[in-house]
Amino acid sequence: MGRFVIRRLIQLPWLVLGITLIVFAIVHLTPGSPIDEYRFDPNVKPADLESLKKTLGIDKPLPEQYVTWITQLAHGDMGISLKTYRPVRQTLQERVGNTLVLTLTALFLALIIAIPVGVISAIKRNTLFDYLATIFSTLGQAIPSFWLGLLLILFFAVQFQSWGLPWLPSGGTQTLPHGGDPLDRAKHLILPALTLALVQVARWIRYIRGQMLEVLNQDYVRTARAKGVDERTVMMRHAFRNASLPLITLVGLDIPVLFAGATITETIFSWPGVGSFIVESARNRDYTVVMGLALFFAIVTVLSNLLADVFYGVADPRVQYE
Repeated sequence: MGRFVIRRLIQLPWLVLGITLIVFAIVHLTPGSPIDEYRFDPNVKPADLESLKKTLGIDKPLPEQYVTWITQLAHGDMGISLKTYRPVRQTLQERVGNTLVLTLTALFLALIIAIPVGVISAIKRNTLFDYLATIFSTLGQAIPSFWLGLLLILFFAVQFQSWGLPWLPSGGTQTLPHGGDPLDRAKHLILPALTLALVQVARWIRYIRGQMLEVLNQDYVRTARAKGVDERTVMMRHAFRNASLPLITLVGLDIPVLFAGATITETIFSWPGVGSFIVESARNRDYTVVMGLALFFAIVTVLSNLLADVFYGVADPRVQYE
């Protein structure tokens, strides 16, 4: 295991270097420029446009721009926003905490909902509970997250308020100007976290149910029952313990999916995180920010895959990495 981790860590810089090249190419092949909004302004002269391009550093050939960007990254500098003129790393540090709170809360909610529902659905196969869980998981995978978020806002924020019931905030992280206490922040977190979690819950329920059904038909489960082992012990120690091993990999691979889903969810709920920031920067054609945040998401994906492999190996000593 140790050699496997070391080998992966050695490969990591080269993988990140390849990712930077792909990110840079995709961003610069996208039509548009940060100075497009000034091209049709009669008060802006062509000489001013050239001066602005030189100031922003986009007048140089693309290979030279790439080398400059890579050099900055090597020194821990993600560049300067072409719109706000603030360091990208500083803005990322300000927003990444909100994104982590949202994604980790959604991950926790998804696990505490999906695991018991999936297990019970497998144990009570072909019952009303199983049918309802299957319908829920199918609908959950079919409903887009942005539409689900809007439905939750319409019901729990708009309708509840009109009915005179306790309602939930529809956007932001706190109530202005006097909010910000833990309870207020928790209320603002509920709807976006639930939106992000339900999409994963629908997928994980079907996966856990399928794994449990497969394990319940194994010989060692039947042997445990034949020995008179308590049914709860059979389910939790023998069945679920083995069925949950592939779930470790699935959760590790889905962490980047949660970050990607946060991009849409944060935009809908005006959540000031990394996701809404990259959408805003893409609209403004802020190349530096988009490249920096895209690289951030790529690194999160790489590290999540590595952690999933490590945790799987720790949970199951039979796994040998060559």
